[in-house]
Amino acid sequence: MFGTHSLGLFAATVFVVNATPGVDFAYTVTRTLQGGIRAGVAAALGIVAGCVLHALAAAFGLAALLAASATAFSVLKWAGAAYLLWLAIGMLRTAARPQHEAAAQSVAAAPGGHWRTFRDGLLTNALNPKIALFFLALLPQFIDAAAPDKTLAFLFLGAWFVVQGLAFLIALVVLVAPLRRWRSHDTWRRVLQGGAGGLFALLAARLALSERP
Repeated sequence: MFGTHSLGLFAATVFVVNATPGVDFAYTVTRTLQGGIRAGVAAALGIVAGCVLHALAAAFGLAALLAASATAFSVLKWAGAAYLLWLAIGMLRTAARPQHEAAAQSVAAAPGGHWRTFRDGLLTNALNPKIALFFLALLPQFIDAAAPDKTLAFLFLGAWFVVQGLAFLIALVVLVAPLRRWRSHDTWRRVLQGGAGGLFALLAARLALSERP
């Protein structure tokens, strides 16, 4: 279809990628536990919007720039790491606040909170050059060498990745949301926020220390 092949294997690969814990997985779970299903869905939509950008970049050759230019890769890498660290600091500060102050600062409860959740999901994904290179490395493996329109094949596989990724994240939100019944306990809130902040700081460090393939 559209010059592609082995779509069953592609679907299985996408599932493994989505199910592997990382920034997207952690962000979706954290926002769901903080704000419920709506916040989780907003996070998922932001993440897949970032995937759309990466798919378009791979289709139109922009991701190749990151593979070829050490400077472009480093700029995007440090921007992504800085943003993850900024999110981590915000989570750690929330963990340190008393419960009534933290509730007032809740992302889901604040006006425009779901938009900010969407925006943060988009930026954490879009500013990760490793994802751009992943798209550039993965998609060509499922495109026929004799495909009449390789750009169309890239776009088709990118759209598949986005739709399947969104379905996975929505299912994750639905599975995680019931755990919010413990959110009223201040210790649980502090552990969640502190743990998420520490995880995002670790992910920021890992991204900052990553090398261009």
